[in-house]
Amino acid sequence: MLGVIISGHGAFASGMEAAMLQILGEQEQVIAIDFPPESTTQLLEQQFKTALEQVDTGEGVVFITDLLGGSPFRVASTLIMGRNDAEVVTGANLQLILEMMMERDELNATEFREQALVCGHRGMTSLADELAKKSRPESDDEGI
Repeated sequence: MLGVIISGHGAFASGMEAAMLQILGEQEQVIAIDFPPESTTQLLEQQFKTALEQVDTGEGVVFITDLLGGSPFRVASTLIMGRNDAEVVTGANLQLILEMMMERDELNATEFREQALVCGHRGMTSLADELAKKSRPESDDEGI
């Protein structure tokens, strides 16, 4: 099973973890690491290294972060450089995290990344768009 490390600014990671646990229950090989204002990138790097030791069983690891270019993303990216069994997915939302926790047993790190991007995009919509989908007539494939 892939190990997962969730991280982000402020209490993003612990908030996502709490929501995940409420919906899915306890998850193995998952660690949430917050990056509060008083933290440093050096401390974050050490926390990530410790987390990697705890969740990496040899089947691969995925970091899920909040913001492209942010410290959690950058630190995670530098730690996995050169590994072919690790990925960093950024721009996380709860839909992505929930779906991917249920799928990760069957996936390697690359497959996880690819599927996570689809899940994350699918989870981004609006009320207006969802209502518009419901009001469109279904296509009739039988022709004229």
